[in-house]
Amino acid sequence: MTIGVILGILFVLLCAGSFVAGGLSIRSRIKGGAAALKVRGIILMAAGTVFFVLFLLIPFSFRTVDAGEVAVVKHMGEATRIRTAGTYFDFWITEKYEIYDAKVQNMDITASAYSKDAQTMDIAMTVQYQIDTTKAIEIANHYGTLDTLANRILSISVEKAKSTLSAYSAMTIIETRATISPEVEEAIKSSVDENYYVNIEAVVLTNIDFSDAFEQTVEDKMIAEQEKLKAEYEKETAIVNAEKELEVAKLNAEARIESAKADAQAQIEIAQAEARSIRLKSVEVARALGFTVTESTITAEDGTPSVEYTIDFEGKTAEEVALITEYLKYIEYLAKWDGKLPSTVITDGGASVILPLPDSGTETNPDTTT
Repeated sequence: MTIGVILGILFVLLCAGSFVAGGLSIRSRIKGGAAALKVRGIILMAAGTVFFVLFLLIPFSFRTVDAGEVAVVKHMGEATRIRTAGTYFDFWITEKYEIYDAKVQNMDITASAYSKDAQTMDIAMTVQYQIDTTKAIEIANHYGTLDTLANRILSISVEKAKSTLSAYSAMTIIETRATISPEVEEAIKSSVDENYYVNIEAVVLTNIDFSDAFEQTVEDKMIAEQEKLKAEYEKETAIVNAEKELEVAKLNAEARIESAKADAQAQIEIAQAEARSIRLKSVEVARALGFTVTESTITAEDGTPSVEYTIDFEGKTAEEVALITEYLKYIEYLAKWDGKLPSTVITDGGASVILPLPDSGTETNPDTTT
């Protein structure tokens, strides 16, 4: 309860008590009481009048300004001073209080606007502002009330929002809304300058709605782009998988080729070993039949050394020569080496078998069957 209310109640009680007591005293004097009662009654009535006057003047002169408010004191209509939160005594007949809300104000704004490509849109935004309490007298002198000031801020905010949005196409607004909202805020803050005696705390674009037809077009475009991205992803995935399969096939083919090479080399080495064994056996057979066999080392043009065995047919019967000849031919027939058969020369006087030398470290013994 404020001081003014308390004093008002007190003065009302005193005034009423004085009038009641004074009336009773005067009534007693009329019925034949002493003259002193009349005087007393008149004094009480006068006191009651004084209390009534005090009730009219004092309690209403106590003013309270709540927290979050500021009061402009107008003396005979002229704004003279500012009162912040607290209780003050200002004569109510000559001093008037204009109370302003000093808290942050939320102004919700809706408006229609156009994009650069003439697409209509309905925008919704919130402007938060707070008056400069030190400029309350200027607000009172220039705008009179906060409602007038708020309407002016509203007009500027709508104008700057429309101007900012009209510089962008509809698609750009949709794609870069997060960056356009700060631009709208900056445009409004720069326009609501010191002449408005307020501080713009924040401006937020809460919603932007385009026409149903345009939104459907945007949705169709986004679906098409998603399908395109999906197709590209599937294509890239197919290419990667194909490349993987090709690489696997290539590696498998190379492995098979290497395996085939190894098998071929093994077959060649086996054939070479078999051919050499057969050649040595032919020499052993010739010796077993009593033919004279001589051996000598020769070197081919490519530098490959080989052993030449010469079988002497001298002194042998025609049947013996025919036998060894047929055996040597049979050896040639059975040899399955790489096409480089041993050089065999058969004449009337003898036969020569030329064998390549084995690798270094291996001894050749024509008397040993391998």
